[in-house]
Amino acid sequence: MTFWIIAISIAVLCAVPLALAMRKPRVAGQQADDTREIEMKVYRDQLKEVDRDEARGVLSVEDANRARTEVSRRLLEADKAQTGKTSSSRKAPVWGAVALAVAVIGGALWLYNDLGAPAYEDLPLSRRIALADEARASRPSQAEIETQRPASPPIQDPDERLLSLVTQLREALENRPDDLQGHILLARNEAVIGNYKRAYEAQQNVLRIKGPAATADDYADLADMMILAAGGFVSPEAEDALTKALQRDPQNGTAIYYSGLMFAQTGRPDMTFKLWQPLLSSSTAQDPWVRPIRAQIEAVAQAAGIRYTLPPAPTNTLSGPSEEDIAAAADMSPEDRQEMIRGMVEGLSARLANNGGTAEEWGRLISSLAMLGDTDRARDIWNEAQVIFSANPEDLAVVRAGAAQAGLVE
Repeated sequence: MTFWIIAISIAVLCAVPLALAMRKPRVAGQQADDTREIEMKVYRDQLKEVDRDEARGVLSVEDANRARTEVSRRLLEADKAQTGKTSSSRKAPVWGAVALAVAVIGGALWLYNDLGAPAYEDLPLSRRIALADEARASRPSQAEIETQRPASPPIQDPDERLLSLVTQLREALENRPDDLQGHILLARNEAVIGNYKRAYEAQQNVLRIKGPAATADDYADLADMMILAAGGFVSPEAEDALTKALQRDPQNGTAIYYSGLMFAQTGRPDMTFKLWQPLLSSSTAQDPWVRPIRAQIEAVAQAAGIRYTLPPAPTNTLSGPSEEDIAAAADMSPEDRQEMIRGMVEGLSARLANNGGTAEEWGRLISSLAMLGDTDRARDIWNEAQVIFSANPEDLAVVRAGAAQAGLVE
């Protein structure tokens, strides 16, 4: 109601001066009278000019008299015309002023009704939070959103060889439903070629096989594949996977990023900012969520009413243990050295498993595992890398160099 009082008051303040101007008395023939008055002033000035010219000797007495006679005749005619004009005043009728006021106020109301939002309710913070909760609760399910939105594009354009390998792996797993490594490999490669629905179905099998041993990364991978299958939309099923990931690891970057995205999609940019800002400040350049967060966080902060300046982008450095790292550990005790190297290797392995990486990083992981004596695991990762990089011979050659250093290939 307050809005309408203010809006109508403004319209009235605009209409009243116009109506009063219409009602102001006006003299009939006022413009013509003003013109004659100017003419008479000009004639009087001309008479004075004739007197000056006669005094200076510019005009003779005869010429000056003739000029005075002519100018005086014109002055008398102008004065007679003005004196004989009866002036009358008139003003616009009341109905005209009322019509103008109604047109101004009515036109303003019509424009607002046509272009504005007259039924839009007040949105205090409590109401906006309630609406966001309603939007979150009424989201379409994973199956519904997959029918409404196209899936995200594939990570890379699959070639015939990769498609054939994935098809063979599907057929092999039909007879080996409890093959954990096979389902892990299938989920990743289905995602690579853009079959995100098949990818998260394979990942669900991974979770089924692992049972209570499933990690936060396993659930985060499931949510990632479901969101990609839904074209970037975070469904209730994907949110459930994110919740389980965060229950196991509250610092899981993938789960934090997608949780923030879910809040942004349901009208809570304040919650998105609370999740994304600490994650961005603690992330490295290689983390896959850094780029999308940097692209969106300023708009999110503005929507949340927060002043925020995006910090400089982090330096892009290669992760994982290098030969220098391993050499630097030579002065440690064997136990400490082994623990340090294994920690770096496990960190690299987890990142590549969740987010992928460059061919150099895959080759480094394979050679590092072999150096730690974990040859079987290095061989499994080499086999997986052959599928992932099969479409790019140059990258595959880089990974092969790491496998050769590990003694897995000649």
